[in-house]
Amino acid sequence: MKTLNKLLVGIGLCTCLPYLATADILIVEAENGDLGSSFDSATDTTAEPVTDYIAINSTLAGQAPTSVDRVTTYELEFPAAGEYNLYVRLRNGPEVGAFEDDSFYYGNGFGAKDVSDETAWVTANGIAAAGYFLPEEIVGATGSEDPGSKHERWKWLNLSAFDGGDTATTFTVTADALIQTFQIAGREDGLWIDKFVFASVGTDYTVQNLDDGIAPETPAEETPIAEGQEKYLGNIYSASQVQNFTAYWNQVAPENAGKWGSVEATRDVMNWTQLDAAYALAQENNLPFRMHVMIWGNQQPEWIKTLPAEEQLEEIEEWFTEVAARYNDIDIIEIVNEPVNDAPDTDDTGGGNYIEALGGTGDTGWDWIITAFELGRTHFPDTKLMINEYSVTNGSNINPYLEVIELLQDRDLIDVIGVQAHAFSTTVSAATTISNLDRLAATGLPIYVTEMDIDACENNPDNDAVQLANYQRIFPAFWEHPGVAGVTLWGWRPGLWRNDQGAYLVRSNGEERPALTWLREYVQTGEVGTITPASCNAASSSSSSQSSSSSSSAAASSAPASSGGGGGGASNPLLLLLILFAGVGRISAGVIRQK
Repeated sequence: MKTLNKLLVGIGLCTCLPYLATADILIVEAENGDLGSSFDSATDTTAEPVTDYIAINSTLAGQAPTSVDRVTTYELEFPAAGEYNLYVRLRNGPEVGAFEDDSFYYGNGFGAKDVSDETAWVTANGIAAAGYFLPEEIVGATGSEDPGSKHERWKWLNLSAFDGGDTATTFTVTADALIQTFQIAGREDGLWIDKFVFASVGTDYTVQNLDDGIAPETPAEETPIAEGQEKYLGNIYSASQVQNFTAYWNQVAPENAGKWGSVEATRDVMNWTQLDAAYALAQENNLPFRMHVMIWGNQQPEWIKTLPAEEQLEEIEEWFTEVAARYNDIDIIEIVNEPVNDAPDTDDTGGGNYIEALGGTGDTGWDWIITAFELGRTHFPDTKLMINEYSVTNGSNINPYLEVIELLQDRDLIDVIGVQAHAFSTTVSAATTISNLDRLAATGLPIYVTEMDIDACENNPDNDAVQLANYQRIFPAFWEHPGVAGVTLWGWRPGLWRNDQGAYLVRSNGEERPALTWLREYVQTGEVGTITPASCNAASSSSSSQSSSSSSSAAASSAPASSGGGGGGASNPLLLLLILFAGVGRISAGVIRQK
């Protein structure tokens, strides 16, 4: 371990000491900034250690501070160029029930911000239900304890991974601009802020690391799970998922950063920061990069849905042009995502409402998809073009999906097929999964599993036995299929999409769950091992000694009506029989074998 140099920074004061730690870090004491007149500074003498802090003295609604009196400014000199996560140590309360003391603003990137411009600020709200205070916990976006235990105590939070109502951001520092201006602003009184820490993306920091100002030991170098295999095993890039990425995964896809609404939320104002970081992760480590996603019926810019069709088409072409110009080494690009389930044909939030600009249903019923792929072939002539959809391998959508694929093949507009494999679509038998993969493979196109997550239990997300049994039942059917060329998991750390269902593979302290240990051994040896059936409802189901309680998320756990639902998947007696069958024998020719 190496002791980090603290940098206490205020206006006109910059104490810059040599940096010798294992990761670049900058610590900013909140009270050492240029405080707006609406901020007070005080000392919590009941804390251990005694803590100096700042707090706003009045509450404000809205998404921007509106007054310079509510803004505190810091002039910072960074120890090195790089991409940094932003951490904060704070305490909220006492308005526990109403969550009325748990929000503030920070600048959306460096620089002095317009106090009336909502896009210039990130609102961090809902902090009362988040935070980390146990010494061994890796500081992320949520926290593993009961949300109620996080009120009125000092705690750490990774703001760059925290969804507090706005899209979080990391901070990029270049070698020629190590001195930067950083601003925060007060929103609700009763929120006490002790300090901020900027720490390099890709390094895990525990509460103890941040409390003590000590960088973590550099972990032993590990090779990705699928290193040397004929197909890749990848994962998503997001601030909450990137830590220690290359020790496990050898392919990259952005989770949200490549969605049009994330890049161009304001017309003609492009925010490439997170997508650049995802692409850089792939480039710097020589990993395949899949661009997710060009056309979709969700998370699209709000401004496009009311434009005339002619203007919409111009904007779509501009979107394709901009991506192609910026990223010239994309391996696979998703041209259309979820064409069957979520076309861009509605004017609801993020719905796009531009299907007619692409030709509507037209003569084929799918003309809009053909137009989108024609744009893709024009702008990305050297990149594999993909279509992507959920609830395909369970049979719900395979017939219309194959119809679309055939139309594209007839026009030489498609190169690869994507199937998502979210947990709500993999509760069917392995035989059904394999049969539908066979139908897709008969097209002659490679299949990529694009968004796999495998749950534990919504009522007990830390149930290791159920997650392990589900991995042993589900994963081999996809991995061993000869038509599948690669698999991407849709997150692996706490804070992923199906967090409440326990789909994470490591805990908040970095400990590997048994399913991850099994996954590495299986991919490298081909041995499925002994499968022990487990149920979310069985009293005897073992789980980790580390307890965790998360509020349920109906939106995340509910499958679309056609998918047949989701969940742990091992409580159905028929599925338990199939699990046992998979453990002792062979399902479908050459796909699942007990070795």
